[in-house]
Amino acid sequence: MTHQKLDVLADKGFVVLDSYGDLVDPREWQALEYVDWKSSGDTRFAPLASAYGEIECNGFWHFDPPKPDKDGVWIDSQTQKAPTLSWRAQEAGANIGRCRVIELQPNSYADALYNSHLDDNNRLNPEEEGWIVRCFMQLTDNPNSYMILREDVKDPSTETRIALPAGAQLLVDSERMWHSVWHQGDGPRYCLITSFETGPELEKWVEANNPTTEVVQVELAVEAAAAAEDEAQNRRDARTAFYGYDPTTVRSEA
Repeated sequence: MTHQKLDVLADKGFVVLDSYGDLVDPREWQALEYVDWKSSGDTRFAPLASAYGEIECNGFWHFDPPKPDKDGVWIDSQTQKAPTLSWRAQEAGANIGRCRVIELQPNSYADALYNSHLDDNNRLNPEEEGWIVRCFMQLTDNPNSYMILREDVKDPSTETRIALPAGAQLLVDSERMWHSVWHQGDGPRYCLITSFETGPELEKWVEANNPTTEVVQVELAVEAAAAAEDEAQNRRDARTAFYGYDPTTVRSEA
């Protein structure tokens, strides 16, 4: 028996969906309570749903009783401040685990490559049930910032760069795809990240939003990209030497 996965993610591990259209009032994410939780750079998170309804971001297996990253509990004090964000996450009709807004400060391409990681989505998840994937709904308008996806973190030929204007939606098997964001803005980037369980409801919602893997690849200057690659991999190697093992072989808590 294996997990139930979406066929649409089998080829490349991600799909780009239609823009979600009507933009969310920034006052919703600005009003939320954030916690200092680091993932892929200088970040904070504002949880809307967590393991047991507390304002925290830990994986659901850390609690008593532990559970898979689904059946999240909505946090009333947060959802009251961000009703549209809460509705957008629930619109898919799928089982939701963690749901939170990420705040990411500007970084470099090398920073993004250095911080690329895999998520720990399916710990304790029974094999006969749906696979946990992540949906990224871009809130701020950052068309010159990019989601960086790789099949192999050390192989730039496996990289896809996806621009992040306001309204962009991506569904990613983030336990398979190495990912991070290169954010070139002047201020922080905000994005709604939701853990969904795959199944008929999510499949129907994805198909209704015209999934595609056809992405206009943003070209980078060859020399600058190579220099960033070298910097990032050297930093990753130094981190491995410091710890005595490669931390990226351990699934991220984020």
